Amino acid sequence: MITRRMMLAGLLAGVAVPAVAEIMNSSPRPVPRPGLAGAKPAAASASAGDVSALIAAAKLGGEVAYVLADAKTGAVLAARQPDLALPPASVAKAVTALYALDRLGAEHRFVTRVLATGPVSGGIVQGDVVLAGGGDPTLQTDQLGDLVARLAAKGVKGATGRFLYWEGALPVLRGIAEDQPAHVGYNAAISGLNLNFNRVHFEWKRANGDWQVAVDARGERFLPEVGMVRVSVAAREAPLFTYDPGQVEQWTVASGSLGNGGSRWLPVRNPGRYVAEVFRTLCRAQGIKLEVGERVGALPAGEEIGRVESETLPEVLQDMLKFSTNLTAECVGLAASGLAGLEASGQAMSEWVRQAFGESFDLYDHSGLGGVSRVTAAGMVRVLVAAEKGKRGLKPILRDVGMKDDKGKVIEGHPVKVLAKSGTLNFVSGLAGHVVPPGGRELVFAIFSGDPARRDAVPVGDREEPEGSSAWTKRARRLQGQLVSRWAGAYG
Repeated sequence: MITRRMMLAGLLAGVAVPAVAEIMNSSPRPVPRPGLAGAKPAAASASAGDVSALIAAAKLGGEVAYVLADAKTGAVLAARQPDLALPPASVAKAVTALYALDRLGAEHRFVTRVLATGPVSGGIVQGDVVLAGGGDPTLQTDQLGDLVARLAAKGVKGATGRFLYWEGALPVLRGIAEDQPAHVGYNAAISGLNLNFNRVHFEWKRANGDWQVAVDARGERFLPEVGMVRVSVAAREAPLFTYDPGQVEQWTVASGSLGNGGSRWLPVRNPGRYVAEVFRTLCRAQGIKLEVGERVGALPAGEEIGRVESETLPEVLQDMLKFSTNLTAECVGLAASGLAGLEASGQAMSEWVRQAFGESFDLYDHSGLGGVSRVTAAGMVRVLVAAEKGKRGLKPILRDVGMKDDKGKVIEGHPVKVLAKSGTLNFVSGLAGHVVPPGGRELVFAIFSGDPARRDAVPVGDREEPEGSSAWTKRARRLQGQLVSRWAGAYG
């Protein structure tokens, strides 16, 4: 059975959702591997010489900073450059989760509504139909399809007036970070209306010497075609993609990269219009006739005739932390601040950190995707210690990333839990969280590695996977596992 979280994993991996094998292959859940059952943990030594040797062996360049502390007392047990400010990458999402829980509350749900500006008579709305977004970053096609089915079951057939959509619950932004390539889905557009993490499914196959392409907003049970995004295949080897924004978002993709067939999710830069088109297509399939959607700047007054609610905020944040969804982080952060821009909202979250925890973070977004934000290992550890003492709700929603051996492999069945949030940018890596043994002392840690100058030197068009970045990240993550393993053995 395909669960909601498997669907989420498929969307975020960039694969076709209905193909169960693809979803499972790309799932971030740890998969047991032959030979790991008997894997041994790293040696328990955490001496300064041992740690220095590990850092030298990682050959990361740039800087490595960390702090290890007792979770109950906050007493520092080990540290290296504790006050060095480095980019947090997606570790920033742990701060965003705390901020959202404090400002919005654990019972908060994002709501997408359908309004009628006049009464319904004979199945026809005597006025306009309004699709009103509430900033839900998790809305998916099947939920939208079920909403339409409920409207049809009520007897709704159309409207005498217009079909309007409102996306003003959040600012409308064409992307999170300006220093990312146009085609990467993790640099999502933001709106009060979002769908499928603001991505469309692009599928291609070779047939009779030509290319057949399709663009849709597929779910598990609904398959609406999308007309506002078009993809054509160009006879070239590079660049991989070109993108032309406009009323119709036009992509070209290099034929030399396609093989004989495949699929991936591409970003949508006009999410409100995208959601409105998919909603209208789903309505048409259920016998509800609506005009082409028109965007409105002010939400019209009307009676609610249908709605979709997100899960409660802790569940939304748990998925955000597990799958590291940038769109979710930015939507919940913007909803928490109520501000109109990411930089201002990130700075408001920084001010909240100062007031709530007494720490000086310098944040310019809520996801960590931008490279200009800075935090310190000492500050991150103090926030984690204080958050747990204050029962602010972060630790229960962190993912167990597993204890790892010296080669970076998860040791299946290890009794010690490592509840943490990781983060990765080009030549930047972080990990922060809790080491929780079945008995004994609980630890809190933060590790940040980064070579920002090397990251900034990569041309924007090459930043999806620049040369050397994958190997660098693998070494950084292996170092993190080695440090955590030694700390657990020596101090836990």
